[in-house]
Amino acid sequence: MECVVLLHGLARTDKSMSVMQARLEREGFLVVNHGYPSRKYPIEELANRFLPLALAQCARSSLPSECGKIHFVTHSLGGILVRQYLNDHRLPKLGRVVMLGPPNHGSQVVDKLAWAPGFSWYNGPAGMQLGTSETGIPARLGPADFEVGVIAGTRSINLFLSLFLPNPNDGKVSVENTKLAGMQDHIQIPVSHPFLMRDPKAIGYTVNFLKTGSFR
Repeated sequence: MECVVLLHGLARTDKSMSVMQARLEREGFLVVNHGYPSRKYPIEELANRFLPLALAQCARSSLPSECGKIHFVTHSLGGILVRQYLNDHRLPKLGRVVMLGPPNHGSQVVDKLAWAPGFSWYNGPAGMQLGTSETGIPARLGPADFEVGVIAGTRSINLFLSLFLPNPNDGKVSVENTKLAGMQDHIQIPVSHPFLMRDPKAIGYTVNFLKTGSFR
């Protein structure tokens, strides 16, 4: 059976991925919806400490002879954790990766508001690493050498944060900054960042990509 590891975004919990989980389970996937303390540690530590725990759940839930490919579906920061982990480790059974609203080139929101009172407290060490600098984590991770599709939102409900972002954007990340060199597919949908992982169209596109390598 193929396993899908779900990774939520910054300041969210595994509950935010529950709708996605239910659909993927109906599609026949073994799903590991793994929570992690996104505001407590830097990106490197989050990836190397908590992703192995999720991968171990895939292994424990299947007989060795039945353990198939391991896919990832991520929201926001979760996509950067996968990139960090795959930059440091080889995953022989790696399948496909779907990223929803990933700051693959960082977010100008971090660039502009890092100085603001309470910003670093709320977003934690990992959030402060999501700027657009060429020396930042997203830029240093380089292009994808794995099969990945990206879903970007084009609607914002946070008009204040959108002031700091090029259009189109989802209120947290610009569409342009979701793109990743080496990706197989990229699609835009009129959904805001906080709702991408629950949107029916986004979920449908995710299922398509996991099964076929294409959103359509």
